[in-house]
Amino acid sequence: MFVDEVTLKVIAGSGGDGCTAFRREKYISMGGPYGGNGGHGSDIIFKVDEGLHTLLDLRYQKEIKGKKGENGKGKNQHGKGAEPLVVKVPQGTVVTDTDTGLIIADLKGKNASAIIAKGGRGGRGNTAFKTQTNTAPNFSENGEPGEERTIKVELKLLADVGLVGLPSVGKSTIISKVSKAKPKIAEYHFTTLKPNLGVVRATNGKTFVMADLPGLIEGASKGEGLGDRFLRHIERTRVILHVIDMASTEGRDPYLDYVLINKELEEFNKKLLTKPMVILANKMDIEGSIDNLNKFKEKVKDKKIFEISAITSDGLTEVIDYLSDLLDTIKEENLYEEDAFESHVLYKFKEEKPFTIEKDGEDFVIKGEKVEKLFKMTKFTDEGIKRFSNKLRKMGIDEELEKMGAVDGDMVRILDFYFEYHK
Repeated sequence: MFVDEVTLKVIAGSGGDGCTAFRREKYISMGGPYGGNGGHGSDIIFKVDEGLHTLLDLRYQKEIKGKKGENGKGKNQHGKGAEPLVVKVPQGTVVTDTDTGLIIADLKGKNASAIIAKGGRGGRGNTAFKTQTNTAPNFSENGEPGEERTIKVELKLLADVGLVGLPSVGKSTIISKVSKAKPKIAEYHFTTLKPNLGVVRATNGKTFVMADLPGLIEGASKGEGLGDRFLRHIERTRVILHVIDMASTEGRDPYLDYVLINKELEEFNKKLLTKPMVILANKMDIEGSIDNLNKFKEKVKDKKIFEISAITSDGLTEVIDYLSDLLDTIKEENLYEEDAFESHVLYKFKEEKPFTIEKDGEDFVIKGEKVEKLFKMTKFTDEGIKRFSNKLRKMGIDEELEKMGAVDGDMVRILDFYFEYHK
């Protein structure tokens, strides 16, 4: 089964918890803190596997979850970090964060890989909190939660040349003649149900990859038929090979077919029409095709047109040699602009507060990634609570609560946990 798009949740591993421990050797007085740090949680990494050609392995996975790092131990023993969780994907996979719409990774290289979700750092043991004023801290941290995100994974095939055209114009026959690809071909009205890739060799020995893309129909760019599922695969191609039934065996006007397909390409992505396009006038062995071709050439004068018969292979060698030479002159372009990636940095003129406070009835609700992370990493011992309160105070939360009219005894909520407010 060919699967080229899935949506799932990835949860990187949380860091291991820090340890609270003290030295207790017989002859060492005032031994001090001795708790080690937790290990790093596992990252979730997507890596290209050239043996894969579909996202089928991910289709039935609702969630991918990394392992937690090992907890710290006494005697200053740090926990072991969890091994990264490597997910194998086909070459040409694009990963997008569904919340932001930004691209996390475009895995088009042969050995490309990318961290999709970062594991949490290990919590610090009480040894890490030792200071001159607090020589025996009695608290440590929980591990940092692993990154959670919902992602869309798309496969956009890597091919040098993409065959496009309406159903039954001969695209599958062409790729079966010029490569070892074996698509299903029928004598009745039929359209390919999945893209087919084939390696094509020119007479000069050079090779390139050709993709037979499923037949487009009118409205494909808006979701009609199968075309909207497969138009994405033409985005990476460097040359578009437009196949037209010049014999009009389906009763259609070849020129109107040409206009219709170009319209669908433009509505899906305007950049597609800026790619070099070569026209294959197919089925030239059938009566009436020459008259149709002459009429077609009167209206289309800016494209290279080859007369071929896919069924007899006439003219295909010339087409392949021409494409091989043409590809030598065309550089590979990036599929996405730089600002489409989440690593793109925008200048910040004013740092926003790391929290927000809202009223929910009589309660005050504190939200914010920094506050919530601090809460999850706090062990609520006596000293841990004191440290947590001081951190909130330094962030300005106490001051903000006072401005909003909070008084002693009011309830303050962070996530699903309630605290009593005191000045």
